Amino acid sequence: MEIEKQQTNGMAVSSLVLGILGVVLNLVPLLPYLLGILAIIFGTMGKKTEHGKGMAFAGVILGSIALVMKVLFWLFVIAIGGLGY
Repeated sequence: MEIEKQQTNGMAVSSLVLGILGVVLNLVPLLPYLLGILAIIFGTMGKKTEHGKGMAFAGVILGSIALVMKVLFWLFVIAIGGLGY
């Protein structure tokens, strides 16, 4: 009786981890940009294989959310700075 090993997709796992870190560490300067872009790249590469498509998709979504959160943060800072406080 042979036990079938389940293969993991390293790109998908990396994408998911980088996406989570990008969202969690969003207030750190410059880091979310790098993490978000890498999560999107690894996620799109990870979706090409059969294993881990869900993790790869989640990594792309989280990487995109990290980038959008960072852009919204800077828009908020600019808007508050324009009020003269």
